[in-house]
Amino acid sequence: MGPTYISPIEWRHAMDFARQACARVFRDGGSPTDALRAFGLPVRRGEAARWDKAVDRIAQSLCAAPLRQAA
Repeated sequence: MGPTYISPIEWRHAMDFARQACARVFRDGGSPTDALRAFGLPVRRGEAARWDKAVDRIAQSLCAAPLRQAA
């Protein structure tokens, strides 16, 4: 269950994308810190060492990004 201020469908899509991105970083020998940096997120002390926190922060950043409109 995601945050209540985000639509459940949007949260599910963001979590799926974040998991896939983190899996690719892990497969290539990277760390949760590397995954956060790949999305331009600041690395907090102690928190970046866990994959579950990295996935959550990436998903939240994806949901917070403004939607782009088609031209």
